[in-house]
Amino acid sequence: MWLTGKLKIWMYSHATDMRKSIDGLSTIVSEQLDQNPCGPDVFVFFNNYRDKIKILYYDKNGFCLWYKRLE
Repeated sequence: MWLTGKLKIWMYSHATDMRKSIDGLSTIVSEQLDQNPCGPDVFVFFNNYRDKIKILYYDKNGFCLWYKRLE
């Protein structure tokens, strides 16, 4: 992931089911956030307890999905 000054980070404000993978999260991006999931932006999702985070972005030729459990 290349961080530039033009990078936009979108945080989805509703709790997200962490069982969702790339297809489910990209559907949220396109339908709920009205953004292009294949664009240059980064999309952040949290679960209900805010102790799990997923980050979705498109990098050159495919999606990247990062998952972290916060302790």
